[in-house]
Amino acid sequence: MKKMKIKAINIIAVTIVAFVSFSFTTKDIDTKTMTIEKSKVVWKAYKVTGSHTGVITLKEGSLTFKKGKLIGGNFTIDMTTITNTDQSGEYKQKLEGHLKSDDFFGVKNYPTATLVFNKVKTLGKNSYTVAGDLTIKDITKAINFEISIYGNKATASLKVDRAKYNVRYGSTSFFDNLKDKAIYDEFDLIVDLEF
Repeated sequence: MKKMKIKAINIIAVTIVAFVSFSFTTKDIDTKTMTIEKSKVVWKAYKVTGSHTGVITLKEGSLTFKKGKLIGGNFTIDMTTITNTDQSGEYKQKLEGHLKSDDFFGVKNYPTATLVFNKVKTLGKNSYTVAGDLTIKDITKAINFEISIYGNKATASLKVDRAKYNVRYGSTSFFDNLKDKAIYDEFDLIVDLEF
């Protein structure tokens, strides 16, 4: 009887310690959901004869903080929303159609891309380095970048090598003798987030 009483007390003690630890752990962690309509992703791609810019919409996203410090993030990009902003009319429509086609991002088969933060290191008061996984066309590759956070806003700039994701059109990584038709493999994503 005495042994059963001690066992019951031990179980209660372990349960209380676990509950208290869990309470403090989850209280310290805060996940902030992005406000999609106030967040913006700008892309800029380069070719031998110039460049093009545009925007793409976040489908969803969140940043995770522990005691006010960034520890994680998770984003889904709606690839069907690729828009060109430096042209108009027929040229704009042609470029947007081409970017959505199988020559580039094949959005019919791959409507989303994802970015997952794997490791976050503090650089300064408001800045961090992130090691993450970027998935485009169901191909996942590691990516590193910096992110800055001020209040309820975050900014980041990513360099993406499209050749790693089998985006071949006009790439010197896949084709020879492109000359002035060549499109550089690396493109920029400039991200402004609000949460």
